[in-house]
Amino acid sequence: MGGNWIMREKHRCGGFVMALAAVIFSCLLIGVTGQDGQAMTAEEKSKIRDQILEMFDHAYNSYMDYAYPADELMPLSCRGRVRGLEPNRGDIDDSLGKFSLTLIDTLDTLVLLNKLDEFEEAVKKTVQDVRFDNDIVVSVFETNIRVLGGLLGAHVMADVLKQRGERMQWYRDELLHMAKELGYRLLPAFNTTSGLPYPRVNLRYGVVSPLSRTGTESDTCTACAGTMILEFAALSRLSGDPIFEEHARKAMDVLWEKRQRGSDLVGTVINIHNGDWVRRDSGVGAGIDSYYEYLMKAYILLGDKVYLDRFNTHYSAIMKYISQPPLLLNVHMHNPTVNVRSWMDSLLAFFPGLQVLRGDLKPAIETHEMLYQVTKQHNFLPEAFTTEFRVHWGQHPLRPEFAESTYFLYKATGDPYYLKVGQSIVEKLNTHARVPCGFAAVQDVRTGTHEDRMDSFFLAEMFKYLYLLFSEKTQLPIDIDDYIFTTEAHLLPVSLSTTQASCHTNNTEPQAHKDDLFSYSCPSAQTLFPNNPTFAKTIRDSYKYLTGLGRTQHSSPVRGIELPLHDTGLEPIEFLKSMGISLTPLTELVSASQGFASQDSQKGVYKLKLVAEVSQTPEHEEVVALIVQLISPPFLGRTALTAGPAKFGKDLTKQEHGVKGSIVKSVPYTACGPIENAVELQGHIALALRGDCMFAAKARRLQEAGATGVIFIDHREGSSSAETPLFQMVGDGEPTDDITVPLVFLFSKEGATLTAALQEHHNVDVLLLPKEKQIGKEKPEKLNIKFRLAKEEFAEGEMESTTIHLVLEQSETATEMNTEATSLTGKNQETCSSPQKDPESSP
Repeated sequence: MGGNWIMREKHRCGGFVMALAAVIFSCLLIGVTGQDGQAMTAEEKSKIRDQILEMFDHAYNSYMDYAYPADELMPLSCRGRVRGLEPNRGDIDDSLGKFSLTLIDTLDTLVLLNKLDEFEEAVKKTVQDVRFDNDIVVSVFETNIRVLGGLLGAHVMADVLKQRGERMQWYRDELLHMAKELGYRLLPAFNTTSGLPYPRVNLRYGVVSPLSRTGTESDTCTACAGTMILEFAALSRLSGDPIFEEHARKAMDVLWEKRQRGSDLVGTVINIHNGDWVRRDSGVGAGIDSYYEYLMKAYILLGDKVYLDRFNTHYSAIMKYISQPPLLLNVHMHNPTVNVRSWMDSLLAFFPGLQVLRGDLKPAIETHEMLYQVTKQHNFLPEAFTTEFRVHWGQHPLRPEFAESTYFLYKATGDPYYLKVGQSIVEKLNTHARVPCGFAAVQDVRTGTHEDRMDSFFLAEMFKYLYLLFSEKTQLPIDIDDYIFTTEAHLLPVSLSTTQASCHTNNTEPQAHKDDLFSYSCPSAQTLFPNNPTFAKTIRDSYKYLTGLGRTQHSSPVRGIELPLHDTGLEPIEFLKSMGISLTPLTELVSASQGFASQDSQKGVYKLKLVAEVSQTPEHEEVVALIVQLISPPFLGRTALTAGPAKFGKDLTKQEHGVKGSIVKSVPYTACGPIENAVELQGHIALALRGDCMFAAKARRLQEAGATGVIFIDHREGSSSAETPLFQMVGDGEPTDDITVPLVFLFSKEGATLTAALQEHHNVDVLLLPKEKQIGKEKPEKLNIKFRLAKEEFAEGEMESTTIHLVLEQSETATEMNTEATSLTGKNQETCSSPQKDPESSP
């Protein structure tokens, strides 16, 4: 998504097609000077740019020194990650194919950052060392965007440098030949009745072959099938072989045909054989994200108006149902007025950048500002966060999408505010992610603990966008406006739109886009910023204190009481009314607070002083800790592993004695395919590895196989309950009432203890139960606290006051502790009586 695209009408396809982009950045770049801060000087930008280069060198050199030719760097261990030699991480490892992934993914970044000597040396290493004839199963999607895209972007850069006559004179299209070979190794994945690709392929043996160890899958995600067209079409147009573009286009056609016609939305997971939707939740984040991105960019790169028509249809539906500014919430594709979950994932952070590409700046600014406020609160975007901006999943694998949207918003507005946002990203990476051997992913943003992981996209994308953010066009080795970014930020030339016609079979029903300013033409700067150079700031200001951070606190005689409303099902106002308490809207109290002293006589408004300290609502939802207690010999209950609960399945807190059973490892271990050892699992508690598919899908398969419970084990090596807060497993957006077995989650270290016990003793009995009911553990005394209000008798002439009676109950015997509230008359006396211990009561 380079820069100042020019409207073209050059591409021929059946007579006439408008070829390039719906948005021109030159129309949007109007030089707004934001009021959030002064514009950065050239010296300030240069200093930050040099800092970014130093950070890149630290990350890249650490990979080359400690990891190459391995696929990835393990920055905490200072060694390379070689698939098969390290503990399996489930679907995360599908990106690794023993093809020096990080090097290939980083090649065109080296050019953009003016590291041309390093680029030439890296290309030579790639040509000499990398081979694709590997007996290894890889993700079709990840291999396409990272490796094929990396090879194509690097080939384009090498060709540009060669044409200048200064470098790469030895280059003879070797990278393009490697890309073509890899493309042919991915093609077997498209051998399905629908044309949607299998999610995985064996680089040597393809799909379905007895030696391939793949081909049994029936489902793939929408993004997985719909994020092939840029790389495959570029490969076809650069190599002259149309087969790649044809297959990728057919997959896009199927997704379009399978959209829900009433809402024009698509689901998250689809059956590759019959095209039925497996998961019907629809959003713009994980599972769908880059499908929408590639529709828009396919139009820009390939000059095929059909892709733009489809994008505009989907975009209208997104803005109608999913966009709830500043939030982007998943809905049910068949009933889009229903939100299917109360949290968002970090991958949706790319969407403001896509909205900039389309020219729809207002919602882009709104969502970006919301994301920025979340990063202020947690340093980084959590992998998932709730609509109230609390952590849902705490991981942060150094994803670049937020930096991507920051770059495009700056290019569209020229507002230096976004330079400050970029500077904060740089500072937080250096402060919270930098380690001696590179940069480490954050295992949990709440604790700041690290994970031994530095994904290739960190070098491929993060440093591109940050460097471009602080660079002028004249400081770059190429004209960035001549290129479009793939979803992995690889550079493909928009000149490909004129190389050949490709849309002879494409057709789309005509769609009406009434009252849509941005469907086909450059939007007017007057519309985007109507006579107001601070338009972007006024949009941001509405969301500046969205998470509560940064707001100036004003003292007030009125103390508010915040009620925990989450997942309680209470109607707090009605509940309080039943207790004789009426509530006044906070806005009225605040507006009246200045003159509150003169309104003391108002009835129904009370000022209370609480003797007890009231703790703040925790940042994340309270999770009831469970345990997996090993009760068979030789453990006999002495080993108890802390576990997390699920929001579905049997509620263990309501089981008086927990759930007991012997454990059996599921085959396959991820439980994402047909269960092969159902006879062995019958009547036992199943062990299953996290990853590859949703918790609910695993639970259903294992329950159908006869398992009486499921213990899920984290696939992220090194995770533990001591370092990572517990979370509740959630469903898949579909009803989960059919799942009735108990489900618990163990982090990696606790899981390793359990699997080691099973390996050594073969027959291990466990008990699943709440931690507080652990066998052999002395239970603490319980104390129940109740509040009640009562009128206080006063002598004649005195005002009535209100007394809060704090009732402390222990088992069935209770005594009262009366605490006089601070009344409007200024009385401030406190008395209490100590409760008597009842030796008869049970603990």
